[in-house]
Amino acid sequence: MSGEFVPFDDTRRRAVEALKGADPPDVPIYLIRNLSGKVRISAPEEVESEGDEARRAALFRLAGKLSAGLGTRGHPPDRSVLFVSQALLETLRDTAQPIEGFDNVFWEDRLVTGNDWWTVGAPCPEGSTKRWTLYSVKGGVGRSTTAAVLAWHLARKGERVLVADLDLESPGLSSAMLDPDARPRFGIADWFVEDLVGQGDRVIEDMTAAPAWAQGLEGEAVVAPAHGLDPGEYLAKLGRVYMDRADAPWAGRLERLLANLEARFKPTVVLVESRSGLHDVAAAAVTDIGARTLLFATDSESGWTDYDILFRHWRDRDLAAKIRDRLRIVSALTPPDDEHRYLERFHERAWSLFADHLYDETPPSDATGGEEVSFDLRDEGAPHDPLRIYWERAFAAGAPLDRFEKAAVDLAYGAFLPRFDGLIGGDGEAR
Repeated sequence: MSGEFVPFDDTRRRAVEALKGADPPDVPIYLIRNLSGKVRISAPEEVESEGDEARRAALFRLAGKLSAGLGTRGHPPDRSVLFVSQALLETLRDTAQPIEGFDNVFWEDRLVTGNDWWTVGAPCPEGSTKRWTLYSVKGGVGRSTTAAVLAWHLARKGERVLVADLDLESPGLSSAMLDPDARPRFGIADWFVEDLVGQGDRVIEDMTAAPAWAQGLEGEAVVAPAHGLDPGEYLAKLGRVYMDRADAPWAGRLERLLANLEARFKPTVVLVESRSGLHDVAAAAVTDIGARTLLFATDSESGWTDYDILFRHWRDRDLAAKIRDRLRIVSALTPPDDEHRYLERFHERAWSLFADHLYDETPPSDATGGEEVSFDLRDEGAPHDPLRIYWERAFAAGAPLDRFEKAAVDLAYGAFLPRFDGLIGGDGEAR
């Protein structure tokens, strides 16, 4: 094996070049990039056991080319092929990505974290509880404030609203919305650690509480906080929160938690405040619970770059068609004194982001009759058409969210709330 330096980002390209120079046998072949970034071939064990010399020889020819092309990111040819059961290969079907030009060759990445960005689950069924995730790649963009304002607004309109604080590393929403003596005994972190030993049902009945402003409204609102009245050994819990169980991955456990909370409170709307960034927790909240997602952003180069990384990943994994209709971009902290110029620039950047990665490329006319989905810059109600939230001093960082002044809400959210009402109404169009 060569000691040539091969950067991580060149691994897949070199593997595809090796495939083009070989003649892979007509059996399912998986190129597995392990946690160290080294690539090995997995193939059905039948090829090894059935005495098919031609197919086995073709596999090892491919192994030789991979070894030569991948340098330190490969293995010696005699250790490059693993023969595994068909049942094991079937477990890769949902996450492995087909390699273009080869009907039977697939690429699979083994990851410590980030697995949930690789798939997009089914949306919530028609007529079920409406779930909305509030997400951003950067913190400090007003997600917590918006979750509280939305809960207040929707409860005033007669909705039953459940707010789930999944920003477990920075649980500010819980303390901002609930008076200290009104918090429930347990929180979301407690449920995850108790569920590891089969005690999740013991805490579910005592992990929601209503904000003070929820009294006397036409509807109802409750909060499932990150931690309870006494956080207890919170850091020790946090170190165990994201564990998989033998019978369910973490994303499946999150779905079960939400389903249990919904069964108890019977909300019409669930608002999930996600952790920011590209962590698995955020991935599960965006892709695995069937929610629609508000993408909070400001017009900063670093923010657009981070969203570009995520959108590029969805495009490269052929997930654009599954995710784009569930996303809506939010211009957070919009400066009211430079509104027009700021929003013009924001709108153009948002459209470029979606057009480059999640919209289909379409011809100038629609004469082809295809099913491509794309939007022009000025298409109202498109995923890139920003919902606007304005910066308002009353909602500056650290402001309590246990009461609201309608005048401040109108200044900051006067443009946002009517458009969100259009989305929540079920017609899918923002008005």
